[in-house]
This record gives sequence, C-alpha cells and structure tokens, in this order.
Amino acid sequence: MVRFSAVSIFILSAVLVSHADECSISSVKIIQQTEASSSDEWPVLTFYDQDHIARIAMPIGGIGTGTVSLGGRGDLRDWEIMNTAAKGFIPTSERRGYIGPFFALFTRTADGRRATRALEGPLDVSLYEGPFGSTTPNHGFPRFDSCSFKAAYPFGQVLLSDEDVPLDVRIKAFNPLIPGDADASGIPIAVLTYELSNPTDEAVFASVAGNIPNFIGMDGSEQDRTVRDLWSAFGAEKNKNTFRKDQQVQGVFMTTEGKDPTDSTWGTMALTTSADETITYRTSWSEDEWGNARLDYWDDFSSDGTLDSRDTPGEDRPMASLAVEVTVPPHSSREVTFYLTWHFPNRKSWSPAPDGTDRMLTNYYAVHYPDAWAVAETTVPELPELEAETKLFVTTFIESPLPDVVKEAALNNSSTLRSQTCFRTADGKFYGWEGLSNVGGVCRGSCTHVWNYEQATPFLFGELARSMREVEFNYATDTNGMMSFRVELPLDRATDFGRPAADGQMGSIMRVYRDWQLSGDDTLLQNLWPSVKKAMEFCWIEGGWDEDRNGVMDGCQHNTMDVQYFGPNPQMGIWYLGALRAAEEMAAYMGDAAFAQTCRGLFENGSAWIDENLFNGEYYIQIIQPPENRDEIAPALLKGLESKDLGNPAYQLGEGCLVDQLVGQFLAHLCGLGYLTDEANVKTTLQSIMKYNLREDSNSDFNSMRSYVLGDEKSLVMAAYPGDRPLHPFPYFTEAMTGFEYTAAIGMLYEGQEEDGLACIENIRDRYDGRKRNPFNEAECGYHYARAMASWGAVPALSGFQYSAVDKSMTIAPSEESMFWSTGSAWGICEQTGSTVELSVFHGSLELQTFSLSQTGTALFEKPIRIAAGETAIFDVKLDEPQQDLL
Repeated sequence: MVRFSAVSIFILSAVLVSHADECSISSVKIIQQTEASSSDEWPVLTFYDQDHIARIAMPIGGIGTGTVSLGGRGDLRDWEIMNTAAKGFIPTSERRGYIGPFFALFTRTADGRRATRALEGPLDVSLYEGPFGSTTPNHGFPRFDSCSFKAAYPFGQVLLSDEDVPLDVRIKAFNPLIPGDADASGIPIAVLTYELSNPTDEAVFASVAGNIPNFIGMDGSEQDRTVRDLWSAFGAEKNKNTFRKDQQVQGVFMTTEGKDPTDSTWGTMALTTSADETITYRTSWSEDEWGNARLDYWDDFSSDGTLDSRDTPGEDRPMASLAVEVTVPPHSSREVTFYLTWHFPNRKSWSPAPDGTDRMLTNYYAVHYPDAWAVAETTVPELPELEAETKLFVTTFIESPLPDVVKEAALNNSSTLRSQTCFRTADGKFYGWEGLSNVGGVCRGSCTHVWNYEQATPFLFGELARSMREVEFNYATDTNGMMSFRVELPLDRATDFGRPAADGQMGSIMRVYRDWQLSGDDTLLQNLWPSVKKAMEFCWIEGGWDEDRNGVMDGCQHNTMDVQYFGPNPQMGIWYLGALRAAEEMAAYMGDAAFAQTCRGLFENGSAWIDENLFNGEYYIQIIQPPENRDEIAPALLKGLESKDLGNPAYQLGEGCLVDQLVGQFLAHLCGLGYLTDEANVKTTLQSIMKYNLREDSNSDFNSMRSYVLGDEKSLVMAAYPGDRPLHPFPYFTEAMTGFEYTAAIGMLYEGQEEDGLACIENIRDRYDGRKRNPFNEAECGYHYARAMASWGAVPALSGFQYSAVDKSMTIAPSEESMFWSTGSAWGICEQTGSTVELSVFHGSLELQTFSLSQTGTALFEKPIRIAAGETAIFDVKLDEPQQDLL
C-alpha cells in the first residue's frame, strides 16, 4: 500500500451508489503521497541465461531519435541513429572492419596482477565462421567467461563474470521512458553504466574505456556485408574528434567537415562522462598497418589502464576513446557512467515527389538541441530525476497483478516507439512506418489499417496518438471524405497516395473517439468532426462500401490483407459497426442529433444482419459477392485492384475462420463502445479461433508465404478452413503474425477466456526468447512492426480499466494489489481493501465525477475531484453482495 503524510488532506463529499440503488454519503480524502524510499536496484521482469542471449538487441534511444541496441552479451549493435534502419550495422574505425564500438576493463590488484577484457560475454558460436575467420567486429579481444541478461524495458542489464578477473561487472543501459511525457522520452541519448563489484578482501584499481569510431556519414543503409565493403568508408569523410570539458560533462565531441549540412547523415556525436571523473582519452588511434593500431591500443591500455594520446591526421573515421579510472574498495561496488549522444537533424521524406526530388524533414528533437554535446550537457544534470521517474513507471507496472507474460509483451513492444519505425517532425507530429527492413523503412505513411491495431501510443503517449488523428483527418482526408491510408510527406502532399482502406478509415474514426475519450480534448473533436463526418459518409457514395446504406459493408473493400474483399465479411463489417457507434456518440456530443440517429439506425440494422447472415454457428464468414463489372465500383476504390477476374475474384476470405475477424470488437471494448454483434456469438467465435486456428507445432503444416513460426513453435494462423476453401484465398492465410494473434488473444481476455488468451500470448513470447529471436523486436512486414503494439491492449483488458475524460469516469477491476492504470497523459495505481479504494496518481492529473469497481459498485462524487501527481484519493464504495473475487 502507498504510504501517506499527515499533511495536505482535503475532504470532499461523495454520493455512493451500489447496484441496489442504495445511497449514502461518504468522505473523500485527497492526501499527499510520502516519498517512499527507493532501492538503487533496477526492476527486473525477465531473466535470460547465457543460452538465451544471442539474439537480444534492446533498443536504447528516445522516441523519434533513433537507437543503438544493447546486445545480449553486452556489445553495442544495430547503430540506427542516422534517420534510417541499419540492422546488423556495426560501424568500424578501420578499413578492414575489425574494430567497432566497444568498452574495455582494466584491473590491477594490490599484488600487481593485471587483467584486461572487452566488456562483453562470449561470442555465440554462430559468429565463429567466415571466409577469413570470424567477421564479427572486435572478435580478437578477450572476453568474460560468463554472461546473462536482465530486462524490464527500458532497463537492460548484462551480468559479466570471469574467474580470472577480480571484479564482477553489471552493465546497465537505459533511456528515459516516462508515459505522458513524450519530450522526456524523446532524448537522443544512451546511458551506459558499468557497475564494478569487488568480492575480494583488497581494493582493486580499475579503468573502464569506451571506444567509438566517428562514423558520421555512415548510416548503415548501403552495407551489403561483402568483403569489398570491409575496405569502404560507407560515406564517412573528413570526420574530426575534439576533446571538450564543460560544467557537466567531459569527453570527445565528434563532427564532420565532409558532409553537406543538409544531408541525412550530417550531424554530431559525443562520448562523454561526468566532468569530475579522472580520465584519459584519445581523439584518434595510431595509423594502422597489419593490425598495429589494435595492438598499440591494447598494449597501451593493458599496461596501466590509462590512454596515451595518438595523433593520426587525415583519418576519415577516427576512433574516440575515453577511459575513466576508479578504485573499488573490498566487498564494495563503484559505477562508471558514459553518455552516448547524437544529433542528426535531417530526415528524408518517405515519399519522394513525382519529379524525384526528396524534400528533407527536420527531426523534432533537433529543434530542442543544437548538437550532440548540448544533448549531454543539458540532459546529464536531469538524469537522476528522469531515471527515477522511469524506474517508478516500470516498477509500478511490473508490480501490478498482471501475468508476467502480458507485462513483457506490453513493455518490450513499446520499444518500437523508439525504433526507426517512428519519428517526429519539427512541429511535433508523430509518424510511423509499418516496420523496418535491414536498411530502411517498410511501407510508409502511418498506414491506417496497420496502426489501427496498436494500443501503446494512446495509453502511454496520448499527445502523439492525437497528432496522428490530426494528420489523418485534417490532411489525409479529402473534401469527399476519402482518407488516404498512407499519408505522404511533407503534408502539402498528404493526399497524393489517393487510396482508401475500408478497415483503416473505419478504425481511424474509432480511434478519434478513443483518443478524445482518454484526453477529454473537446477542441480536438471540434476540429476534426467535420472530416470525421465526411469520412463516415464516404461509405455511402455510389459504388462505395455501403452504397445502399443498410449498415452492411459489401462493396470493394481494400484492407490490411493488401487485397480487396467483395461482399459482406466480419473483418470489415465489424470495423464498420464500430465506426458507426463511435460516430453516433461523437455526433450526439456535437449536437448533430440527426446524424447520430442515422448512425444508430445503420448500426442496429447491420449488427442484426451480420449475426443472422454471417455467423455460421461457430464463427463469422464472408459471403463473396462479385461485382458485375468495374463500373459498379466507385473510381476511388479501383486503384490498386488485385484481382484480375472480378467475376470470380481471387484473394477472398470465403468461409474461413479469420484470426482477427473481431478486431473491430477488440477496439470497441478498449473504447467502451459495448458489443457490436451478439455477445454469445462473439464468445463462440473466439472459442472457434482456438479450435481451428491454433497450431501446436509448425512442422506439419504447409505455409505458402512468409514463415514467422517454425519447428515446434505454437501460433494462431491467419485463417483456417474447416470447410470449403477458395482456390486462392487472401495471400497471408497460412502465416502467423503476432499483431493479429494479440488481437484474438485480447479478445479472449475480454470475454473471460483467460486461459486461452494467456496461452496465445505465451506462445508468442516463447518464440521471442532471446535464443531464436530478439525479445524486443516482433516482426511482420518488417522489424519492430507497429501492429505488434496491440499487445498493450491486454493491460486494460485484464485490469478492467476504462476511462473517459469527457464523462470524468473511471472503471477498474477490484484488486487488493496495486493495479496499474494509464490514460496517455496520466498514470498511477488503484488499490482496494474491502470497500475502501485508494486511487493514486504518479504522473499527470486525473479528474473524476464517478468511479466504479467492475460489477461491484460506483461512487458518484457531488463535485468532480482532481487528483494531481503525488496525490491519492481515498474513498469508500459500497459493494454488492456477494463481492466479486479479487484478482
């Protein structure tokens, strides 16, 4: 339970209403929280032993800044800081590619015994082989014998030990992640702390050296990992390293004179430590001939842990080295912290103009910092508070009574917000690719039919989610209500793509409703409502999705399967029902009673029709209805038509059991819009998905497309065909992809089918175990795929959380443990003891008129109460009998 001080107590009246309509008056106390003592230990959610670390690459960086990843053995890999993806890219300082970024440890005991190691665990055996031996950078350095990894994103820890080294080492890496504060969570910095522990009876002298090549100009996008490329600079030219010391930090500042200041790879980097540390440094290594530069460095550092300067003029990629000295007392620990910062302001637009020109965009973070040195100098004094707030969030979240696998899926996938999948432009607007290839973004345009699924952004960073809605409706929607499902950039070209997606457009309408409810931002709704209404009316155009206006989508429906469905089907149909419900609620709030009534009538008719005609007793199916000719299809819907024979269209669902056929219901539950079709049918459908789509292993099933699941791994396949199957179903029907699986699993959680839902989530996370795949990178059409952030939806599903800033109401499941909640701008915990509720806000603020415990009781406050960060409201709820079981 939260501890409280005896000051700042405010008492308000409340009317408590039980489900039996009995009323009583109770007092509400608003109490300041006492600052609890905090351990220096970082929270840990998942532990990976040495057999499960090879694939780990945890992104470290801010939202929209790019990242470098902490490898499972303690190395730094995937240097994606120059505005593009660069999977596997490790910049090197020498033309043969042997030496990349690394940190090293020197130790000397009281009796003079010395040891020097790269601060990494052993290389995985998969890295041993190559045409000239191992091709892994830094392969020749001695390493620690034992290694393991601990994580609770964004905190990553690597534990190193070696019987021949007198100190044990814990590498701690993070970047601030504070829900509700996108700016504090968008700093281009990787904080790397090396905790040295001395288990011996005597003091040990130690030195930790960081070594980073100045690779400005090398973004990793042109690498093809051939022998030829080992001799190439990949674009680095006339780079320069300079030692600097200012009030907060000291270290090496990296610049370039060889890149155009408008280029996407032009910028600055810095490797720094605290200004009061004892340090030595190099701004370059010696000239390399037959490995002499490496030998010179190792001999120099291994002799006494200090670095003698070297001057090698004319290098394009000079190495920056910074060594920090420390003495570790017996049975004690000392920490050495480095700050890796970067600043690359120019980003290519993801959509070159028709004439081939590419207008550059400016990164949001670059507006706040002039260069990488300023990032360090500004951020370092703020880091203790930023780390504390991040730790409070992560600790609060992982101590909630949700299953660990749910917390792991939610937290680890939130790392996608920091990957090159996402970026912010100078005006603060937030955009996303669908995912990433090894060398760039995949599928541009904040694709509506993909981003429909993700739930991390609205519940953690509502400001960013609302900016996406503004772009979709104020820029990407034309005067006829057609929303381009990919937005082009710059925004004066937003509608150039010119193609709508039925599911994307309907989902965006629902997401406006969700984001308005979570924020209470009436200005947002007032601003977007005219375009929202037009987007809804677009369904009813001649030759459109619901030309006859009966509440059933049956036209030419482009969708997230990258094809067009013809005829009524559950996926598009239920998205449509959700959009109608959301539009009804928003229209009523805006005073447009006639439009609200229209939407209500279409919803009721369409819902009944789908239950009566598409539900086959086990799940919902598609009735394929080919158009007689192309003239029946609205011109706006003809673009990108996949099926060549409209009389017998290919790529349909037909009578298959689709894994995400209830995705519209999934979002409706998250929005608090209720059931869109018959509740019993919804529950039966999810049971049927487990019956037909679950694969206990993948050895015996044919897959005609991409394989994200192999061997004995378990999954939910995209579609199963217990009966007839079209000759050519939609292309992905044999695949299994995590975002779709999460959608079904969370649907099960909402319907009380927790065992099945959690099993599905467990199956996904078992595939991303650090040995087979990276736990921080769920792939679909690209790495760090946006749809996988649907995983956050399991948090409100299991916690029973529902919040409306419009109505000032909150609902949450009863629990005697500290249940985490978040609104996108505020977060905290809720605890219950008997009839007493303690509702705490740790960040942001919360206004409430009503508070409900799910199916238990409701408190109606006479006046709205406001709970600010650092405050807890204590009040009683009269419970129904018998009391619901506590979580």
